[in-house]
Amino acid sequence: MKNINSQIIYVGKAKNLRNRVRSYFKSSHEGKTAKLVSEIADFETIVTSTNKESFLLEITLIQKHQPYFNIRLKKGTGYPYIKITNERDPQIVITGDIKKDGADYFGPYPNVYAAEETMHFIQKVFPLRRCNGYQGRPCLYYHMGQCLGACFKEVPKEEYAQQIHRIKSFLNGNTAAIKKKLTSEMQDAARDMQYERAAELRDQLHYIEVTVEKQKIIFNDKTPRDLFNFYMDKGWLSIQVFFIRQARLMKREKRLFPVVEDATEEMTSFIMQFYNRKNNVLPKEVLVPSGLPAKEISEILGIPVRTPKRGEKRELMTLAEKNARLVLEEKFRLLEMDEQKTTGAMKELTDALGLPEGHKIEAFDHSHIQGADLVSAMVVFTDGQPNKKLYRKYKLTTVDHADETASTKEVIRRRYSRLLKEHKPMPDMIFMDGGQIQMNAVKEILEDELSLNIPVVGMVKNEHHKTADLLFGDDDEHINLDPKSQGFYLVQRIQDEVHRFAITFHRQVHTKHSLSSRLDEISGVGPKTRNKLLREFGSITKISQASIDDIHDLGISRPTAQLIKVSLQKNADVAKGSSHD
Repeated sequence: MKNINSQIIYVGKAKNLRNRVRSYFKSSHEGKTAKLVSEIADFETIVTSTNKESFLLEITLIQKHQPYFNIRLKKGTGYPYIKITNERDPQIVITGDIKKDGADYFGPYPNVYAAEETMHFIQKVFPLRRCNGYQGRPCLYYHMGQCLGACFKEVPKEEYAQQIHRIKSFLNGNTAAIKKKLTSEMQDAARDMQYERAAELRDQLHYIEVTVEKQKIIFNDKTPRDLFNFYMDKGWLSIQVFFIRQARLMKREKRLFPVVEDATEEMTSFIMQFYNRKNNVLPKEVLVPSGLPAKEISEILGIPVRTPKRGEKRELMTLAEKNARLVLEEKFRLLEMDEQKTTGAMKELTDALGLPEGHKIEAFDHSHIQGADLVSAMVVFTDGQPNKKLYRKYKLTTVDHADETASTKEVIRRRYSRLLKEHKPMPDMIFMDGGQIQMNAVKEILEDELSLNIPVVGMVKNEHHKTADLLFGDDDEHINLDPKSQGFYLVQRIQDEVHRFAITFHRQVHTKHSLSSRLDEISGVGPKTRNKLLREFGSITKISQASIDDIHDLGISRPTAQLIKVSLQKNADVAKGSSHD
């Protein structure tokens, strides 16, 4: 499906194309499906000879074109694995890059930290090679008992093979033998009063208990499995993936997507993409809920794909569905709270002001220091949320002293005459940080000069400089909001945000002007020289710390460079002296 610009916005498959297309246009939809239907301008179809071929083509097209309305998984993402390298003197490393190089890969691990802890344990208990290879003398790790000695001798292949067998057994969950061995060594070390060694062995035993054995055994066999289940409601698909390794639940992953198709289609697409990513080691078995095309998925992945009917696998499938439902319910709860804080708060405001429902508020504030560096700022809230792409900054050009009326008139005139000129939509409301003076100035420009009828609202603060109430109407009446209402909190957020944005912009302008003015006072320094210095050094302090040669290297004459250095140094000394006084 393509939009009006011929961009691919959705890729899907169907055995009966007529029915599928008709379902989009003959039924009412909501959420993401409704948005998709509104954007479809063209279709392109490809006929495949088998169902398996259609699955493969769909995933290929999704990952190539990344259509907005499909579930899209990044192809490069993956998990950390432990790797035993395939070489004469093998070593154990952590990798996220899976290759067909004959190496053994174990995982995935919940995170890099968990993989590192496991690797460090193996290096201490089942050492392979930790050095860079033969160097004619033993490495530090050999002396520590963490390297078999490829650094100075030829280690027999049989010794490596035995060690790798132990590592594989350990990583597959067989911990009883190593625990027995470590316990015996710990007791021997304690008996010989080698307490540091005994403590180290105790910590290794503790590591096995809290990492490898912290999850209870789920299955009696050691088959690496991935289990998928989902819960769908109100156009949202919640997916849970369980990674079962070493007969234990090693890792869980949760995903949430707003979707277009039914759950079966979307889940199938997700699983296909999940295993088509760059760094993924396939398990020996995949478990999926009933209703999914297990046979086709199995043919494509090349591994068994089954739906458990009873026993512990069925219980685990039910647990995954329950987790998926809980995640989605929490998502809906947060969405509802967000709705109350945003569009709900906007409705509270329009109701309190007696206005029709609106979406967009533009708010203004001014900032200056003793009438210098006058600036104004505008922030925009759409449906109760800040829309920072629409924020605007204004350096005032017609006002050279602290005059709230003149400042307000200039910025309002510039903003809304431009919107008129460019035929852009007006806001539903204008909020001014201030009282009647600013509101009357806004109304004068809008009504008398621009013939615009936009509601103007004043945000009033109390003696503690906190949001108090609103001014609105022909007589600038006070509109008291409930201080515990979402509408009141929205006004507070708007007032704080426009003030923050104005102050931040003013500081930038003031800092730039103060730097420039100090340089302009130096004889022989014009705009070009000043800009060179500021571009190179960034601040007055750094210019004053630079050598005369550094300043001269910018193409500034040596006498002027000397004068700059002396003048700035003198100012710094005066400032230092006054601070001591």
